Amino acid sequence: MMQQELLRQIPKVDELVARPGLTGKASSAGVARAAREVLARLRAEILSGVLTQLPVPAELEELVLGEIARESTPSLRRVINATGVILHTNLGRAPLAPQVVEAVCAVAGGYSTLEYDATEGVRGSRHSHVSGLLTRLTGGEGALVVNNNAAAVMLMLAALAKGREVIVSRGELVEIGGSFRIPEVMEQSGCTLREVGATNRTRVSDYEKAICPEKTGALLKAHTSNYKILGFTQEVSPRELAMLGAEYGLPFLYDLGSGPLLPLAPYGIADEPCVAECISAGADVVCFSGDKLLGGPQAGIIVGKSVYIEKMKKHPLARALRIDKLTLAALEATLRLYLEPELAAAEIPTLRMLSASPQSLRERAERLAALLAPAGDQVTLVEDAGQIGGGSAPTQLLPGTVIAVNPHAVSLTELERRLRSCQPAIIARIAKERLLIDPRTVDEEDFEYVAEQVVVALEGVKQ
Repeated sequence: MMQQELLRQIPKVDELVARPGLTGKASSAGVARAAREVLARLRAEILSGVLTQLPVPAELEELVLGEIARESTPSLRRVINATGVILHTNLGRAPLAPQVVEAVCAVAGGYSTLEYDATEGVRGSRHSHVSGLLTRLTGGEGALVVNNNAAAVMLMLAALAKGREVIVSRGELVEIGGSFRIPEVMEQSGCTLREVGATNRTRVSDYEKAICPEKTGALLKAHTSNYKILGFTQEVSPRELAMLGAEYGLPFLYDLGSGPLLPLAPYGIADEPCVAECISAGADVVCFSGDKLLGGPQAGIIVGKSVYIEKMKKHPLARALRIDKLTLAALEATLRLYLEPELAAAEIPTLRMLSASPQSLRERAERLAALLAPAGDQVTLVEDAGQIGGGSAPTQLLPGTVIAVNPHAVSLTELERRLRSCQPAIIARIAKERLLIDPRTVDEEDFEYVAEQVVVALEGVKQ
């Protein structure tokens, strides 16, 4: 009986929409849509027994306004990455340089020369915008780009070894994010996997014994960019595989994964070979990601010998997996920065964060801590380590100074939730019973905003 009475008290949509607090807050259709959603939820909560008292009219207005705000908030939106993970996959991986953002906006707002040669007045190729830059930067004879590196591996295998065996070390049967595995990608490409060696040790002789002229289509090396096998190990070098492939007339394909364009040894990262080194070692085809250690947009980049690149360009999958004009604009602008290595290191956010010195990180943390002075002893500076992330250099820790927040009036989980609820959201991490804010991945221009939101979030009164 109580449920029926409550249901009868629910106002009609027209009555709720006419409330003075909702006038002019959105289009009439938008307010009506939000009101219907709120009233439908009320009915469901009454029938389930969750709601035993109807909200007063002012509360109903607030519920509708909240629904309008929720509907108008984009699902894909900017956040502030305070985790210290540079290539945070869940947060979009590599942030783009300002020049790159400008290039994307210029192309997005109008028409472009995507497949048009303005000099000759004839149809052009979308590959031409980046192929010259890629060959110049890597030493490859040709290049093409698809929408991500998994797609690059699939196209490479389908175009060059379909219907034949591809020989891979057991220690390199990589699984990337989302449970996509090399054997599965190979199967979808129409190739047959031929595993050789052991998980921890593979020799050149293992590859050579597996070669069968009637069956073998290629040799594949997959860089284990998201894990490391340590201890009693042995792997075959790219140069050795290139020599073996040349001896038997087989293409040597190298899935480099994270694929830096500059040597990372100066940053203390020694286990990530750069693309040019792989080409120089004799790899026939190398594929890698655009949004990892390269620091550009999501893309699968393929470079190597022209005979193989042209064969891939003509494969039907090349069209199905091609990238759009915005990605091309971003990639071209990023690659142009690499023409001057010092400029790339200074302007590309990924490289800048990787190369930040402990002293500079300490100074950044001190500037942010000064803005957090109103929080008192709830905020301290501690030494901690960030990560590269994005399935790159998994054993590499990046030491630095971070902000540790130990709240007095709220729990750590509530503090973390409140920061996530900000617009834009501040994504931090909880470790060792404290909330950590790593200035390595926070833009300096966001320091004041972060400090203000943390101080508010530390208050005991719920926001």
